[in-house]
Amino acid sequence: MANNYVASDIEILSGLDPVKRRPGMYTDTSKPNHLIQELIDNSVDEALSGFCNEIFIQIHDDGSYSVKDNGRGMPTDDHPIENISGVEVILTKLHSGGKFREKSYHFAGGLHGVGVSVVNALSEKLSAKINRSGFSYEINFKNGQPKSPLNKTDKIKKRVTGTEIRFWPNLKYFDSPSINKKHLKNLIKAKAILCPGLKLTLVDEAENTFEEWLYEKGLDHYLTSESTEIHIPEKPIFCSEKKTDCELEWAIFWNIEQKGTLQESYVNLIPTTQGGTHVSSFKTGVLEAFKEFMDSRNMVPKNLKVNSDDATDQATFVISLKMLNAQFSGQTKEKLSSRSSTPFIVNSTKSTISKWLHQHVATGEKLAEFIIEKAQRRVRSEKTPRKRTNLAGPALPGKLADCLSQEINKTELFLVEGDSAGGSAKQARDKTFQAILPLRGKILNTWEVDPSTLLASNEVSDIATALGVEPGAVVADGVRYGKVCILSDADSDGLHISTLLCALFLKHFRPLVEQGKIFVAMPPLFRIDVGKNIIYALDEAEKNKILSNLKKAERTKANVQRFKGLGEMNPEQLRETTLAPGKRRLLKLESTNHGKTLAMLDMLLAKKRASDRKTWLEKKGSLVELNKT
Repeated sequence: MANNYVASDIEILSGLDPVKRRPGMYTDTSKPNHLIQELIDNSVDEALSGFCNEIFIQIHDDGSYSVKDNGRGMPTDDHPIENISGVEVILTKLHSGGKFREKSYHFAGGLHGVGVSVVNALSEKLSAKINRSGFSYEINFKNGQPKSPLNKTDKIKKRVTGTEIRFWPNLKYFDSPSINKKHLKNLIKAKAILCPGLKLTLVDEAENTFEEWLYEKGLDHYLTSESTEIHIPEKPIFCSEKKTDCELEWAIFWNIEQKGTLQESYVNLIPTTQGGTHVSSFKTGVLEAFKEFMDSRNMVPKNLKVNSDDATDQATFVISLKMLNAQFSGQTKEKLSSRSSTPFIVNSTKSTISKWLHQHVATGEKLAEFIIEKAQRRVRSEKTPRKRTNLAGPALPGKLADCLSQEINKTELFLVEGDSAGGSAKQARDKTFQAILPLRGKILNTWEVDPSTLLASNEVSDIATALGVEPGAVVADGVRYGKVCILSDADSDGLHISTLLCALFLKHFRPLVEQGKIFVAMPPLFRIDVGKNIIYALDEAEKNKILSNLKKAERTKANVQRFKGLGEMNPEQLRETTLAPGKRRLLKLESTNHGKTLAMLDMLLAKKRASDRKTWLEKKGSLVELNKT
């Protein structure tokens, strides 16, 4: 590295180069789903402004995707400063668009002016067809650059307007070429529900399918159609309120049973999967309405503080906010950061729910009691150490770092290889719901051990005691955790330990496997540093794929670190890669063909099967390097 650092070393990226150099800053690079969403969002913005009532999405069998609407059509006249067509400006210039001011759009999801230009930047080819002012226009791009200026192709009726964009994703920017069709359909359905009167059509050429969504009803119908659980009230509480700069709609009811809770939020019809200020404001309004209702009836026990999670954790709700100048945390717009609508949302929500509670007093009191009971359970779990299910049994293992929560379906027990890794895991965990039990060395091969003598092994005994389930039990009703996660090193020794633990559960704790409670955590074996970005790879094959993609993207300066074990990771790395829900990778231990599974494990682990094992290794051992085992 040169010691001299001068002005000529400063690189200025122009046009679409910033997107191509750092695609992860602008879109989700796992699949091309977000590129399709950007185009759908643009068409929906036309619908929100009252200029579009049909959107046509197509998955083509050549790997391309197209979105067509009957909106006003992109501007085809020349831009006064750039001296190129408005279409070309929108598709080639970052931070260009008609949504920075309210002149062309009132409410819009596209705010940064980078959405459709990102699609162009990350596509091998893109074509845009526009119907506007009595003519059809077309322009084509290759790797983000126009192949020719905008061409006028045909004369059409003036009332025929709209935009059609078709793109072929450049696969060097994405981990997978295929899209998640289920997520795409859910997105399209949500747009239709949240924008009554807007018809959206999806055609899949590869599967030869045609689906259409058009809803005249609103959120309350959507909520009841998606929930099969018992809920209160039977008909959701619904709110629809408008201001000059803001529109709010929401619907809510409460589930009697914990499972099946649906909580969705949208801003200008864009899914905000990570919530944001609109969701927290809504929850605050719900809480304030119930607190006022409960206080007026002296329902809250002395010194009990009810919080917004108590009031909404078991609620099913959908929030749709339309606002001006919405600010999101990042280009993927998964979380709203704007606070300008907070007072409006809090006051509107509180007013609507308060009015409903006082009109339905009996049902309101039932809901209030439900929320108070939930708050009391939360307080008990925070103040009281976790108790064993079986009080007559032995004391919990001394090295078990237990969690605080007593809600079984939320708790997790990690069986961690080694005291060193166990120490890191204890610092990395969320102690509210995650417990850590370090295991010393390789666990006993229990495949041929009788259940009656199994507890002679200290490690197995500690596992059974922590779980609250005896080996060989026919049922496991007393299990103390919702998930049991095996966590060992990512190398071959760690995989051996994971195999021994999987065999233990399949042979001696089978009810836990059948209940879907056993998981294997997948920590990374490699860390790849590319500038300021950090990428983790599960194994050699994934590392090679990542390095290959970086090379294709001309990002060859990558530093690769191989983790020798979990203990080498600091707590922050362990949390980010392996413990934090939403970021970690967990494999559920399942046995769909139990006889075949047991036969394979018997061949691998039984002492009497040494000759069979040798024969199998001679035939299959070479496949390890090819990752085909």
